[in-house]
Amino acid sequence: MADRSPTSSEFQAPLSHITNPISGNQFFVWREFLWGGIAGGFGEGMMHPVDTVKTRIQSQAILSGSQNQKSISQMVRSVWAADGLRGFYRGVTPGVTGSLATGATYFGFIESTKKWIEESHPSLGGHWAHFIAGAVGDTLGSFVYVPCEVMKQRMQVQGTIKSWGSILMKDNICVKSNLQMYGYYTGIYQAGSSIWREQGLRGLYAGYWSTLARDVPFAGLMVMFYEALKDLTEYGKQRWIPSLNSYVNISIEGLVLGGLAGGFSAYLTTPLDVIKTRMQVQGSTARYNGWSDAVRKIWMTEGMTGMFRGSIPRITWYIPASALTFMAVEFLRDHFNEKLENDDNTQEIASLSIEKKGSIREVA
Repeated sequence: MADRSPTSSEFQAPLSHITNPISGNQFFVWREFLWGGIAGGFGEGMMHPVDTVKTRIQSQAILSGSQNQKSISQMVRSVWAADGLRGFYRGVTPGVTGSLATGATYFGFIESTKKWIEESHPSLGGHWAHFIAGAVGDTLGSFVYVPCEVMKQRMQVQGTIKSWGSILMKDNICVKSNLQMYGYYTGIYQAGSSIWREQGLRGLYAGYWSTLARDVPFAGLMVMFYEALKDLTEYGKQRWIPSLNSYVNISIEGLVLGGLAGGFSAYLTTPLDVIKTRMQVQGSTARYNGWSDAVRKIWMTEGMTGMFRGSIPRITWYIPASALTFMAVEFLRDHFNEKLENDDNTQEIASLSIEKKGSIREVA
């Protein structure tokens, strides 16, 4: 029997697909879910104190019904005087938990769906594909994020048990605003079980549609702005400073562009955030009977100022939070994707080599 050795073309044919480890048949890019979850939790944990100030500012009308509401500096001093550092970190556990979930689905679905959208629906390509991918990813994360957000914001408003009791007594909330306020929450488990016992699933998903009304456009706008700024930056580098690629780290680029994208998107969606916060904080006896009723009452009693209340701390939170999140994602992609892909390629090459040796023996 003639001995036939394999030619180089025979080896290359089965190996040609290895250059692109994410094949067309693999829809989900699992690494992006992992990187997104880590980055989302990291960004939330770092910026939680600013979010606490924003939440308290936006919820003042619910708690006291007063039009003489505190400024940012007054609120910071108030939280520090009443609760110290602990007050700024109340609700951090449900906050990080929710951000882990929404970060994973957000970045995972952005990378998994935007290429599919561009290929299957060319008319929705480019920035529209980014908008849709971001909106879909954030919507899927909302099933975990919204209950965590409800718990987080109620715990942020309460502060420590001492300050929550003094707020109820000082402002006489139950009588003044006809609200049956919830008890003090000691942690994420006690908060979740208490809300479930008192209000059921409806309580845990309070303000769900207003959350989607805020987060879907925010998520879509942020990734659209980010990709547009990346394209603009790349064009600028190639057009005017071609050598800049050698000096600009991709993580630093993600930090700057992510911060800008988050800031723009946060400001544009502030009115939606005010409505969501009011509906989630109000308790079991509703002051606002639905999203449209909240819009009408806030506009009538507080005007444009009320609709954009808390915009400065919201932007102050989102610029660094988005910057840190995108920086973390780009860092993880840059440092681990290539290594993981190389490991996958090595394993595939090794297995193909074994298979090829077996076929050579059969031919022999």
